[in-house]
Amino acid sequence: MSHTALDPFTQCLDAESAQRVVEFGITASVRKRVELLARRANKGVLAAVERANYEALINAADFIAILKLKAQRKLTSNG
Repeated sequence: MSHTALDPFTQCLDAESAQRVVEFGITASVRKRVELLARRANKGVLAAVERANYEALINAADFIAILKLKAQRKLTSNG
């Protein structure tokens, strides 16, 4: 696994914390907001503030996915 800026975060996780990161999920209200913004983006009708919000949500989802992957790898490597 390559080293990234998130490695120090991963190293501080114990098994319980890593498992909680892996199990983390977004709330139904956030999921609905993302779906709404995605539909509006696909139609090309996002307002500037909506576009900024959508991009922030997508960036957060990417970040969370990376954290979850790193936590899963830590759990796997610890047996």
